[in-house]
Amino acid sequence: METLIPTINRLQEVFLTVGAEIVQLPQIVVVGSQSSGKSSVLESLVGRDFLPRGSGIVTRRPLVLQLFNVAPPQERLKTENGVKAEEWGTFLHCKNQIFTDFQEIRQEIEAETERSSGDNKGISPEPIYLKIFSPKVLNLTLVDLPGITKVPVGDQPEDIEAQVQEMILSFISNPNSLILAVSPANSDLATSDALKLAREVDPDGRRTLLVVSKLDLMDAGTDALEVLLGRVIPVRLGIIGVVNRSQHDINTQKSLEDSMRDEQAFLQRHYPSLVSRAGSRYLAKTLSRLLMHHIRDCLPDLKTRVTVLSSQYQARLNSYGQPVEDHSATLLQIVTKFASDYCNTIEGTARHIQTSELCGGARICYIFHETFGRTLQSIDPLGGLTDLDILTAIRNATGPRPALFVPEVSFELLVKRQIKRLEEPSMRCVELVHEELQRIIQHCSSFSTQELLRFPKLHDSIVEVVTGLLRKRLPITNDMVHNLVAIELAYINTKHPDFTDAAQVSASVNSQQAEALDGGKRWKNEKVAEEKAPATGFGSPSKGQAINLLDTAVPVSRKLSAREQRDCEVIQRLIKCYFLIVRKSIQDSVPKTVMHFLVNYVKEHLQSELVGQLYKQPLLQELLIESQDTAQQRTEVAQMLEALKKANNIISEIRETHLW
Repeated sequence: METLIPTINRLQEVFLTVGAEIVQLPQIVVVGSQSSGKSSVLESLVGRDFLPRGSGIVTRRPLVLQLFNVAPPQERLKTENGVKAEEWGTFLHCKNQIFTDFQEIRQEIEAETERSSGDNKGISPEPIYLKIFSPKVLNLTLVDLPGITKVPVGDQPEDIEAQVQEMILSFISNPNSLILAVSPANSDLATSDALKLAREVDPDGRRTLLVVSKLDLMDAGTDALEVLLGRVIPVRLGIIGVVNRSQHDINTQKSLEDSMRDEQAFLQRHYPSLVSRAGSRYLAKTLSRLLMHHIRDCLPDLKTRVTVLSSQYQARLNSYGQPVEDHSATLLQIVTKFASDYCNTIEGTARHIQTSELCGGARICYIFHETFGRTLQSIDPLGGLTDLDILTAIRNATGPRPALFVPEVSFELLVKRQIKRLEEPSMRCVELVHEELQRIIQHCSSFSTQELLRFPKLHDSIVEVVTGLLRKRLPITNDMVHNLVAIELAYINTKHPDFTDAAQVSASVNSQQAEALDGGKRWKNEKVAEEKAPATGFGSPSKGQAINLLDTAVPVSRKLSAREQRDCEVIQRLIKCYFLIVRKSIQDSVPKTVMHFLVNYVKEHLQSELVGQLYKQPLLQELLIESQDTAQQRTEVAQMLEALKKANNIISEIRETHLW
């Protein structure tokens, strides 16, 4: 189990450049308010003075402190600079430099802090990684965070308190981290900022250890026995009391060995029952033991997480593709893939089939047979025609002579007027299909190929070419559909096999009227009455009025005669019969025309159009320039994947027998 902490240290180095937050490595995070004694606690664990000192906020960047227990000098090789040192430290930001003077380590921490945080109390979330090798330390990994502050000083922002708390929470929110909360004995534990933050992320206290510092500074006649026994605020991992060095001890450069002896003497005098469970030495052993057991418990989940993340990042890296080497082959591959996906979406054989709405060929089918078909079926063959319109057309077609029979010209005039109403929904059908073909472009861009999304200029160019092809075919298709209606208007085929003969219609109407009348005498009397009656409603227009077929029909002011009713009904039946023939023809021919001149043409010529417009040597380099985001993301994902692979190898080196 002694190898577990060094293993975590190696993993921290692996994830140094890509961030270890995603892996959630086990570590001990030191939390406390300003002047709570955090620095003294850490130095007592190391046994050397190496942390910056001063008033106000001193720790302004997270310090990841890795302690390595090494053999005494006589039992190991010389250091890299040829000096046989007993203790030394290294920083990951200056790997080739070894610090044997701990005053220089302090100066380097201050200098590195000022490089990123400024020289006037600013803070930065970027960690400093420090390794200390010594035969006097136990294997440990600690993260020292800035002290919780309330009032901004220097060039600190007004929200410095919120920034510090946010930084602390980002570290202690890791479920695999242990929280070392430092709170001074001479303050009320119920108001401890460190415990308050720890409780936010660890309400049960399962991963919180409390250190009560400055036991020697309590008021005379008081002690911290109740606190240390957990009777005030219970903490699952325990409460350990320590005695920090005073400022006088620091100023007089009192050694840490002497301070620890004085600490033990103080504990023996004031807390004899707890002397074996208090003090800096006991704290170091407890932290090392807790961290090893915590790593052991976290390791199976950590290994699983690393494996899952490796698979996810490998899939992400594959989605970004490889950097372009052969521009011509890459362009042809992308264009061919897009054209194939576009055609497959129309045919309904695409890999990505939507379930939320109709798309592609299915929507075109819906437009033809539901939208367009139902619209035509809803058109009334006699809509907009009144009896007055029909009788007026009959009279205008006979000129000055009274009509003995229903004139054919009036039928053609009126039926053309009705057929013309089929043109608007037909043109709208073309428009809807064109819009769907446009939508398919975006559908294919989003779902067909990740390669296309890597190259924004190529994507925009493909969209422009396909849109241009559709725009070019749209007026041609519109003209053909317009011609379909114009063809029907050009010749009214009264000899159509499905068209009822006018004589048959007239005979049918006459027979129906004859059955409704009492005999020829009644009809004759009615005829005489009609001749004597003044002609109202169908007389000559008044002076100043002009006949206009588009005007709103004037209601008939008298009941129509039997003959007029017969003539109107004959015309209505003929119009309805012929209109239904034409509507059926239009309903069948418009979809065929749209498919031939627009949909099928685009399918057949799409790839050749794309190749002809885009496969030009001067454009290749420009079109296949990756977006900066894609290139950056590929690099970041590749680095993370490499780190995960190294982490997996490191974890695999640990045998299961070492965990118990």
